[in-house]
Amino acid sequence: MPHDLFGTLIIAAPMAGGTSTPAFVQAVHNAGGLGFLAAGYKSVPAMQAEIRSTRASGARFGMNVFVPDPAQLAPSPAVRAQLEDYRSRLRADAGRYGVELPALRLDDDDEWQGKIDALLEDPVELVSFAFGLPGPDVVRALHRAGSSVIATVTTPAEARQAAEQSVDALVVQHASGGGHSAAFLPVPPSGSHGPGSQQPGSQQPDTTAELLARVRSAVELPLVAAGGIMDPAGLEAVLAAGAQAAQLGTAFLRSDESGARQLHKDALASAHFIRTRLTRAFTGRQARALENEFVRDHPEAPEAYPAVHHLTAPLRAAAAAAGDAERLNLWAGTGWQQAQAGPVAAIVERLLG
Repeated sequence: MPHDLFGTLIIAAPMAGGTSTPAFVQAVHNAGGLGFLAAGYKSVPAMQAEIRSTRASGARFGMNVFVPDPAQLAPSPAVRAQLEDYRSRLRADAGRYGVELPALRLDDDDEWQGKIDALLEDPVELVSFAFGLPGPDVVRALHRAGSSVIATVTTPAEARQAAEQSVDALVVQHASGGGHSAAFLPVPPSGSHGPGSQQPGSQQPDTTAELLARVRSAVELPLVAAGGIMDPAGLEAVLAAGAQAAQLGTAFLRSDESGARQLHKDALASAHFIRTRLTRAFTGRQARALENEFVRDHPEAPEAYPAVHHLTAPLRAAAAAAGDAERLNLWAGTGWQQAQAGPVAAIVERLLG
């Protein structure tokens, strides 16, 4: 069903934490693209308010939801010990800003059921999921409500599991993308896999187009390519590999309408930062960020999301307030140096050549 589901070649990634605002999504729509709101880290009422605001603007949009991991919400004694150790290691950072580190929080499922209930009560056209699969019952319920369901995957194995749940399409995310990895199946053991490795495993193809081609061979679903797509050549490569659209985040971060902090936007344009790195330091889940002091100082962060996210939240807030880019989570894909300032419409126009 070419383009029937998406209606465009350009999708703006859902960027949680305040970047994907209703105004940003409206700007993407006005430019001929498709934007997604991000429910992650928001309360149910806040999510509903953004849906109402975006709907009132007349923009076509989707909503992205984080899938909680039961194993990480009930960590083993060994992981709890790692978290306490990491909390101790963060005390020097806390002292830098004079903030208190919170106690461990292990019960945050991001209001999963409340958000699903709200999306069933007041359906949106497109619902995408990251960090896992919603389950066949949720997929069926969303379908009955009239929503199309999109899963985010990082391997052919994850794609096959998603297809078994009868989702309508897949976002195929490569490790070159900025922000959190959506991976939810264990990566085969590899000497390169570690808290600071540049590749999440030896099975990862070198390019987004190569990963997309592998997934295309594994499932028969509409595919959206995500990861490192910054220019017309990158868009053309994934379309040639079988994508029906491309999902971009870093390319839009510096845009006028982006809700990202100015500190983050400025860091993307700064010659001070010379590489990106996969890290768990900020949230306990692998995410690609500009390599700053915090990333270098904490290569040992445990795999424990969102517990680590809550531990570092006051540090990140204090760093932002102090204008300290060295201790802020500066999410960025490998092509960050091509990110441009200016209106969303101009960025979309450049992408489409």
